[in-house]
Amino acid sequence: MNCIPIMISGLPGNVARVMAEAVLQDERFSLVPFSLTGEEITDGQVSVDQTKITLLKPSEREDKINEILESYPGCMCIDYTHPTAVNDNAKFYAAHKIPFVMGTTGGDRQDLERTVKNGPMPAVIAPNMAKQIVGLQAMLEYAANTFPGLFKGFTLQVKESHQQGKADTSGTAKALVACFNQLGIDFDISSIEKIRDPKIQKEDLGVEEQYIEGHAWHTYTIKAPDGSALFELTHNINGRQNYVSGTFDAVVFLKDKIDSNAFEQKLFTMIDVLTAGK
Repeated sequence: MNCIPIMISGLPGNVARVMAEAVLQDERFSLVPFSLTGEEITDGQVSVDQTKITLLKPSEREDKINEILESYPGCMCIDYTHPTAVNDNAKFYAAHKIPFVMGTTGGDRQDLERTVKNGPMPAVIAPNMAKQIVGLQAMLEYAANTFPGLFKGFTLQVKESHQQGKADTSGTAKALVACFNQLGIDFDISSIEKIRDPKIQKEDLGVEEQYIEGHAWHTYTIKAPDGSALFELTHNINGRQNYVSGTFDAVVFLKDKIDSNAFEQKLFTMIDVLTAGK
């Protein structure tokens, strides 16, 4: 496989930085020294290790993108930006025929899917790129499809804790709630308890100080109406390294699809990536 040029969108954000650092250490990829960023970002450049990355605001990127794509043929994007940027970024990628992996949550997800399905290039979009969490979600989806109504009458409590800067409710929590709904539990995603207070995270949940600015702790508690049964599912992710492997698998998956010209289907999920064994 030829070295894949990757542009990381979302610098100077923390997840984007982790991805950029990992790209520099992976011989399968080369880091494109540009990054899509927000209009509010004042810096023109950031350094990742010893590599200078030019930040491109929405008002600037149209003037540079053709030059970038000519300099880095076969460029693909990894997007870890802000929920408010999701739809505009996807339209930008589609307009310039850039395949992309979208780990950013939020935005109008139906519009996002339409953009990819109607666009010229494939994309992997998932609310969570951690492969083990994706596998867990697939198990719950299987249960929901196989045993609909299994927990009818039970109640559900959902708590999700992330770093203070995460603006939206966890996409993974929303996806799992949809499974529990299908399993018969009446629960609205607006009832998800979104914890962003570092004091509560440290003192009540036990999140270690070093992970306060980068963690994903979820707990789903299911109770029988008479209190005779209780089920609890917890998944705690510390740091951001766990998302790197899945994201890179998604990049290689897309590269294989493009090289084989096998993308009549354009919109893929991490389930597709895992099923393909990448």
